[in-house]
Amino acid sequence: MSASRITRRTALGGIAASLGAPVLANEPYPSRPVTMVVPYTAGGSTDIVARLIAQKLSESLGQPFIVDNKGGANGVIGMDIAARAAPDGYTLLMNTAGAQALAPVIYKTKFHALDSWEPISLISSIPFVIVAREGLPVKNFAEFAALAKAGNPPLSASSGSSMIVLATDQLKRVIGAPTLINAQYKGTSMQAQAVIKGEVDVSFDSFVTLPQIKAGKVRALAVVAPQRAASLPDVPTLAELGVKDMDFASWSGLLAPKGTPRAIVERLSTEVQKIVRTPEMQERLKGMDHTPVGSGPAEFAKLIGDDYARWQRVVKETGFKIEG
Repeated sequence: MSASRITRRTALGGIAASLGAPVLANEPYPSRPVTMVVPYTAGGSTDIVARLIAQKLSESLGQPFIVDNKGGANGVIGMDIAARAAPDGYTLLMNTAGAQALAPVIYKTKFHALDSWEPISLISSIPFVIVAREGLPVKNFAEFAALAKAGNPPLSASSGSSMIVLATDQLKRVIGAPTLINAQYKGTSMQAQAVIKGEVDVSFDSFVTLPQIKAGKVRALAVVAPQRAASLPDVPTLAELGVKDMDFASWSGLLAPKGTPRAIVERLSTEVQKIVRTPEMQERLKGMDHTPVGSGPAEFAKLIGDDYARWQRVVKETGFKIEG
């Protein structure tokens, strides 16, 4: 009698378990709020893109997508938090090229640039513009370069990410201005505020300062991109000015921790691609001088892998090391 009960109970338990797995696997996603980690302080270009995408995902998927700024260590702190999160689709990472592909090269991180993640979608590519503070006695890039070379007194530049630290150091080399001070800030928002407030002389900016450029509060000296920016048609590129070896650009993209179910990754990617293609999002991104992309996971993964390999080579060739 007891044996039959045990057998029956065991059989029923096995059926319940077999039925339970598909139910959990097919649970509607998302069924609760989703956290989108941004590894920088609020107000920078990555944060702005995150908030635009989070709002639209909330509307299309019916659950709040909450931006959580975790700045520090050139993006490493926020990335570490996201990488260690449960791979269930409820913690995502909105990141940029410097933190994703360069930081793991120059820091001893517990995560890998690509192997620790499930790429979801490359949202946009981002150029840089070199801006000078109001009152700096230069009208163009050539005058800035001459003043920086003279170094009397030394000029300063703000850097808010590992990418911009490296770009600033490379600029020092190519224009021959070894005394240019590379002042590091906790995020691109603080970096931009530093040049707006006149704390530093120049900065590589991801077009966060565009309103101040238009208002004459900072001066655009050169665009770091293959072509001129639509919003600054009169500002030449570094290539036009004959400045070589300054091939720096960034991007914004959405990722999930490694092991996140493929169905969730694909659903999020499909939604993000739809969002990026909308006229409203195209206008918002282009208004920041971002080039809208909206890629699939495979294309984004290839870009990260290529960037990682490139920065490994560049860091090795230049001997670049981050301060602090």
